[in-house]
Amino acid sequence: MSILDMTAVELAAAIRNKEVTVMEATEAVLAQIEKSESKYHCYVTVDKEGALKQAAEVQGKIDAGELTGPLAGVPVAIKDNMCTEGLLTTCSSKILYNFIPTFSSEAVLNLQKAGAV
Repeated sequence: MSILDMTAVELAAAIRNKEVTVMEATEAVLAQIEKSESKYHCYVTVDKEGALKQAAEVQGKIDAGELTGPLAGVPVAIKDNMCTEGLLTTCSSKILYNFIPTFSSEAVLNLQKAGAV
């Protein structure tokens, strides 16, 4: 089964069972975004560099036994109305076209604590 065909639960299990690495999952998602974004225009901001860096950090925590939750290592997209510290967050609004928050929303913090990429 392809990484992209897995549910979040299946992917997390594959990562826990060392069938898939967090980096492989993240790279697969980023490649799919790159392949289809010009057609679908789903994303305002894609932080490829940040996602790959976070994938490496999360993999290290999983390997060390520090992250064991159901989202550990699973790549997720965060809607553009959820503040993510240091990352362009526009709410797809012309008024906020250049807004870069100095904080992350509680939902984003919870995803990060759970080990989602």
